[in-house]
Amino acid sequence: MLDQILHVVLSTTFFESSLRLATPLILAVMGGILSERSGVLNLGMEGMMLMGAFFGFAGSYFTGSPWLGLLCAVIGAMILGFIHAFSCISLGLNQVVVAVAVNILGLGLTSSLLRTLFGASTSQLKSAGFKPWEIPFLSNIPVIGTIFFKQTVLVYIGLLLIPLTWWVFYKTTWGLKIRAVGEYPRAADTMGVNVTKVRYLCVLYSSIMGGLGGASLSIAGLNTFVDNITAGRGFIAFSAIIFGKFNPLGAAAGAFIFGIADSLQLNIQALGIKIPYQIPLMFPYILTLIVLFAVGAGSSPKNWGVPYNPDGE
Repeated sequence: MLDQILHVVLSTTFFESSLRLATPLILAVMGGILSERSGVLNLGMEGMMLMGAFFGFAGSYFTGSPWLGLLCAVIGAMILGFIHAFSCISLGLNQVVVAVAVNILGLGLTSSLLRTLFGASTSQLKSAGFKPWEIPFLSNIPVIGTIFFKQTVLVYIGLLLIPLTWWVFYKTTWGLKIRAVGEYPRAADTMGVNVTKVRYLCVLYSSIMGGLGGASLSIAGLNTFVDNITAGRGFIAFSAIIFGKFNPLGAAAGAFIFGIADSLQLNIQALGIKIPYQIPLMFPYILTLIVLFAVGAGSSPKNWGVPYNPDGE
């Protein structure tokens, strides 16, 4: 049994699938980290990813274009993003309670729309989807070419966003504003930074990326949608941000680790090893709990999850 697992884990196919499975998390993480660093706790990423997955599938199914499906995914996720931003930033409501409501709304709305638009039986539904795109020359490189350069466009977007997000955070004025708003919003406001605007933009951007992450589940491989297709990936993305100490590079590493765990459990099931399938299925979630217990949130922004009132004390 161990020899079989090692044979799978050491193959290029395993790492290629790990990267593909990590992509929904990478996309969600690269957006969610902006919201977290701006001081808005976005535990509602699960609901936003669900909305992106459903509207991405529905848009692609009815139009026949995965690109239009991607646009629908972004719009659907932004609806929840705006609700979350308005409730947390403008109304100053408890951000954890709002996130719970957003997640419940996302799950309930997608399940209801699925049955309304497609009926009770959805097992045969297939939409247009993104296919792997081999990058000329680079895809012919041994090992690396197979892993990184024979993927779908959403994988490439996720990989490009990792260094880009780091650069925005630490090398631009906009990144400085985001970090200042999350750490010392009163001081940032005094210096002329519009705290409300920055936080709104960060939350809405995180919802866009959550929508793309959800769409990568439904129209970049499976090309279908089922109830709760995200299966907790929004929460795993949140834990990856904590694992990475709110740094884009560290958070991306966390997403890759969870992608590897997800790929491992799928391969173990495919090998037909005689253990209950529920055991490997738990791997990513057990890893999430271990990360949360071991790492904690010691490096979180000082005003993380704290509403800002410009007229307050």
